[in-house]
Amino acid sequence: MSDNEKSRAKAEQAKGKLKETAGRAVGNERLTTEGRAEKAKGDARQAKEKMKDVFKR
Repeated sequence: MSDNEKSRAKAEQAKGKLKETAGRAVGNERLTTEGRAEKAKGDARQAKEKMKDVFKR
């Protein structure tokens, strides 16, 4: 996995988790939903990069 894409995926996951937690803490459903979506996007990016690595070998 390229370092740049790997770090991007991790950053998106962390940012999404933070938004989700903050949304739950203040009772903001929109923020919670945005956080979940952002985290899922990071998960998908990471999975894509892992698949690339599998096929490179």
